[in-house]
Amino acid sequence: MAVGEAGERIHRERAQAQVSELAGWVSDARRRTLELVADLSAEQMMGPRLRIVNPLLWEIGHTAWFQEKWVLRHACGEKSCRDDADALYDSIAIPHETRWDLPLPSREATLAYLDAVRGRVLEKLTQAEPGPELLYHVRYTVFHEDMHGEAFTYARQTLAYPAPRLSPATEVLSAEDNGSGHLGHVPLPGDAEVPGGAFLLGAAPDEPFAFDNEKWAHPVEGKPFAIARAPVTQAEFLAFVEDGGYRREELWAPEGRAWREAAAAEHPVYWRKGSVGGWLRRDFDRWVWLEPHRPVIHVNWHEAQAYCRWAGRRLPTEAEWEAAASMDGSSGGALSSKKRRYPWGEDPPDGKRANADSRLLGCASVGALPAGDSAAGCRQMLGNVWEWTESDFLPYPGFTADPYKEYSEPWFRTHKVLRGGCWATRARLLSNTYRNFYTPDRRDVWAGFRTCRRDDPKESPRESRKEGAQETG
Repeated sequence: MAVGEAGERIHRERAQAQVSELAGWVSDARRRTLELVADLSAEQMMGPRLRIVNPLLWEIGHTAWFQEKWVLRHACGEKSCRDDADALYDSIAIPHETRWDLPLPSREATLAYLDAVRGRVLEKLTQAEPGPELLYHVRYTVFHEDMHGEAFTYARQTLAYPAPRLSPATEVLSAEDNGSGHLGHVPLPGDAEVPGGAFLLGAAPDEPFAFDNEKWAHPVEGKPFAIARAPVTQAEFLAFVEDGGYRREELWAPEGRAWREAAAAEHPVYWRKGSVGGWLRRDFDRWVWLEPHRPVIHVNWHEAQAYCRWAGRRLPTEAEWEAAASMDGSSGGALSSKKRRYPWGEDPPDGKRANADSRLLGCASVGALPAGDSAAGCRQMLGNVWEWTESDFLPYPGFTADPYKEYSEPWFRTHKVLRGGCWATRARLLSNTYRNFYTPDRRDVWAGFRTCRRDDPKESPRESRKEGAQETG
């Protein structure tokens, strides 16, 4: 076989493998969407009018509409399956508060719409040599559906619906066993020391896919810093709560104080004190005792900041977070332009490295999954719990919006950056450069945080109070 023919054959085989993978993703994403709502009643599919959730009947239709809009209509020039699709499901044109008032199709008609769109997309993928534009939009719309799937889990938690039943079978964690072979009571104390130096923040142009807000890698200069090996645990956050952290004015910035007072917050949103002592948290529709060494979850940026002030720590910037997650570790004690795609290397996430894909339907202990450690020595930087950073959500230098212009641009400067994904994030979405973003008041998200040692060491309010007690005791 001639060299040119061999190269052409390899190119064809790679293209076919990509198409086959994408077709599998389309079916998998739609199956997960359907499983996430399969057990819900008609009343639950609409739910109450809340600012932080959508009616789920509307939202599953929206995922199909988005895929139809970008794959079938935009990339392929076809007509919609429904003449009223834009009037029903266009999230940019339809105000959130009116979505409960729309003349939504029945559950059966909505599911038929989802099925029809999936079938037509798969048909387009199997045609002779689908072009790069089609492949791009198929991938993008799968990721969009994955994000909404994660939002469905937020909604089920917010509304106290039961945990979803997913395939393959998922296992609810117990306090003793987190499903990874590591006992659930294992903590992971201490800091990882990250060197300073020049560092490329963002996705490289040779990445197979990047969202517009990740583009493109650009140099930043970093100083040495120390970051916690693990996120803040429930036990650590409980100490803050029981030390009066929510009532101590000096721990809250003005914006955080205003939020706390408006929300009447005295502890994390899904916590309550037990009748016989101790604390519980609501896990979907059931109450469970706090698991001390799992990460605190469902806390917002203001709560994270107040904890940091109490502990004499700080949140990492997103550049610091990415450096700790992706540094290669082969540059002789300094950051460099060489980065890892995942904390552990180049192999994609699996169940031994990251708690993702809703495998466990909850968080693992912060000491679990050592195979996923970064070169810096940080654990679970992908999966388990989203991590707030100090940083505002801003465009990178030279930002240009991708075809779906509303994905990032409207939210710059009003949102905070979270990194790392959570237990409900699909593994195919995860990478060290993936950026999430929410307003600092949101605590329905599966979000926690890890902390950094302060560059200007000072006594924490916690230590100051302890010393005062010793002096007067």
